[in-house]
Amino acid sequence: MPTQYHIAFWNLENLFDIENSPRRTDKVARALGKSIKGWTQALLDRKITQLSSIIQQMNLNRGPDLLGICEVENKFVVELLIQSLALLGRNYQVIHSESPDQRGIDVAFIYDENLFKVPLPLEDNVFSHFVLRRTATRDILQVTFQTVAHQRQLVVLGNHWPSRSGGQAESEAYRAMAGETLAYFHQRVLEVKGDTTPVLAMGDFNDEPFNTSLVNYALSQRVPSIVLKGQNPYLLNLMWALMGKGLGTLYFDGPNVLDQFLINKNWLKSTARFRVNPDTANIVKLAPMVDKKGQPIPFGGMGKPVNQNGFSDHFPIEIVITEAD
Repeated sequence: MPTQYHIAFWNLENLFDIENSPRRTDKVARALGKSIKGWTQALLDRKITQLSSIIQQMNLNRGPDLLGICEVENKFVVELLIQSLALLGRNYQVIHSESPDQRGIDVAFIYDENLFKVPLPLEDNVFSHFVLRRTATRDILQVTFQTVAHQRQLVVLGNHWPSRSGGQAESEAYRAMAGETLAYFHQRVLEVKGDTTPVLAMGDFNDEPFNTSLVNYALSQRVPSIVLKGQNPYLLNLMWALMGKGLGTLYFDGPNVLDQFLINKNWLKSTARFRVNPDTANIVKLAPMVDKKGQPIPFGGMGKPVNQNGFSDHFPIEIVITEAD
C-alpha cells in the first residue's frame, strides 16, 4: 500500500528567544533594539504553547510528518517547540539554518525521523542559499530527505523571501532575486542529483502566485502540462486552486496567499514515485486561531501589542503526498 505523508509549512511570526538571551549576537541585539524589550520567558513559553496547540491538531491530531517553519530566531526556540510536541510520541528532529538576516530570523524543518532521514554527510545534503538585500538577507534552506519506507530521496526547499516592507513595488526586485535563486538551485539539484529528482519548494514568498517573482523568476506555473512538457525547469504552484475564493494565508488590505507549495515535473510524470494527493493543498484554519473576520489571530510582540490568546499572523498550509510501493 502506498505510504502517505502530511507536509505543512507555517510562518510562526517572530518566534524569538528571550530578551537577554546569551544565544543572541550583538549584531542582532542592536538590530532588534527596543522591540525585544519585555519578551520574557513567560511570554516565550506561552507563544510556544499556542503554536504547539495548533501543530498537534494537524494531520488528524497526529502532527505533521514534515513541517517547514520560518521567522524563528535560533535552533534553541525550535527545540523548545519540539519539546512541547512530546505528547504526540513523534521522533521529531530539526534541521535549522543560522542565517545572517539582520533581525536573526531563520528557516527550519521539523521532521519525524521514523519517516525521513537526512543522508550523511550533512554538508552534502543541507545547504543555505542567502538572498542579499543590502543590510539584510533571507534564507532558502535546501535539504535532501530520504524516506525510511523505501529509501527514496526528495529535495525540499524552505523559503522566506524578502518582505514587502517599504512598499510592494519598492521591494519587488529583492523577491525577484529570491525567485531567480530558487530557480537556479532547482536546476542545480537536477544537474547534481539527476533530472528525475522530485523537488518540493514551500514557504512564505511574500508575493502571490501571479506575481513576477514567482512566475518570471522562480518559473512557477499554474498549468500542469506546461510544467510537465516545458523545456525550462518549471514548478507547478499548488496554491492556484485556492485563488479567487476570498482565502488568504495572511491578511493585509484583504486576503493574500503568500504561503505556497511548488512542485517540479517529477511529481507529475506517469512514472513518478512521489505524488501530491489531489485537492489536499489547503490553508489550515482551526477554530481557535481564527478571528470573527476569518483572519489569523496574531500573538504579536517585537514592538507590537501582545495577545496571549493569539498564534501567528499567518495561517499554516498543508498538503498530503504519496510514495508508491
